[in-house]
This record gives sequence, C-alpha cells and structure tokens, in this order.
Amino acid sequence: MSLKFAGRKKGMTKIFDESGQAVVCTVLELEPNVITQVKTKEKEGYNALQMGGITLPASRKKNLSKPLQGHFASKKVEPTKVVFESRVEDVSSYEVGQSLNVDYFQDAKFVDVSGTSKGKGYQGVMKRHGFKGGPAAHGSGFHRHAGSTGMRSTPGRTFKNLKMPGHMGDDKVTAECLHIVRVDTEKHLLLVKGAVPGPRNGIIFVRKSVKKAHKQA
Repeated sequence: MSLKFAGRKKGMTKIFDESGQAVVCTVLELEPNVITQVKTKEKEGYNALQMGGITLPASRKKNLSKPLQGHFASKKVEPTKVVFESRVEDVSSYEVGQSLNVDYFQDAKFVDVSGTSKGKGYQGVMKRHGFKGGPAAHGSGFHRHAGSTGMRSTPGRTFKNLKMPGHMGDDKVTAECLHIVRVDTEKHLLLVKGAVPGPRNGIIFVRKSVKKAHKQA
C-alpha cells in the first residue's frame, strides 16, 4: 500500500526532454501533508494514516466545523482544507504532526491521480455519449435526438442504463499510470505526462501507481 497525497492541479505546460522532444505535462502542487491521526489495527480495526492537506487561509479557519476545530486542536496541528485517510501496512514509523513532502515520489516512475471532472451540466446524447446524430437536411426533423427509447413497443418500457440525455461531468475520475516527468522538492511540484481530471486549482489525490508497482524500483 502506498501513501495518498492531497494537492492541487495548477495547470498544463510543455517541457523538453533530454532528446529534445516536447512533452506535454500537468503541474501538480503537493504541499506538505501533515499526519493528524494514526489508526492502528488494535484500536480502530485497520492500519491507516489520517492526513491533512492544502493550507487553509487564516480567514477560512473559522468556517471549520467545531468537531474539526477540536480535532485539530487536540492533535496540535494546523487546520487544513482537506482531511482524508491513507491505508498503510505498517504505522510504526509514523507519528502525529509528521510532515510528508513531495520527495516521497522521488523513487517512483508512475502515479495514479484522482480528481473531480469538470461539470458540464445537462447535455444531450451527442455530447454526452458520442451519438452520431441524424441527417443534417432541412426536412429530416431528426438532427440531435436520441431516437426511440423503447416506450409503446415490446416490451413497452425503457430499460435501465439506457444512454440518454442528462447530467454530464462532476464525477470522480482516476488517471492511472501517469509517467513522472519531474519532481521539484523546493517548489513542492510534481510534473506528470499527459492530462489530469479536474479544473485548474482543483483538488486532486496522488499515489504511486498500483498497476505498475513492480516498475517503481
């Protein structure tokens, strides 16, 4: 099991590798994540680290719920915007208040990045599912419709999971096996090849790749 880090997607850029080839990559800002609680199998039933990520402005600290304010105060750590859990096999080498930096990914080659995709509101079947659409002629009367959905015909009902218009985006999406291009420990930046789900400054979670864990060494 690898640790999960919270950060922000800062945007996309282009750099050149050693051979002079342009590499399109996404810049991820991973500020130091602080351990706010250590959960053990003896007490909670499983081993995990509760971590806080993304610095919270002083003006926003008062907006935290009282239970969260009390939790941070009891652990003597600064409040953060995001609180999450990361499962680990052994928690003996971690303690409350410990900071974990982006240099955790120095020895990794691939990462998995999870984020919330951009919300696109209510969309039709052509944009949402890639339908071809009908004829573009003036008299067709069928341009961007979905066609028959099964009503008033055998079996006389609409089947579940039928592709129809509806809400598009704003879903949790994970981009797997993204190649690490550069790790900047001074600026807390991680550059990965390709695109990452979510808008600019959107919250993302990064962990070492699960499917290519055997290639991390």
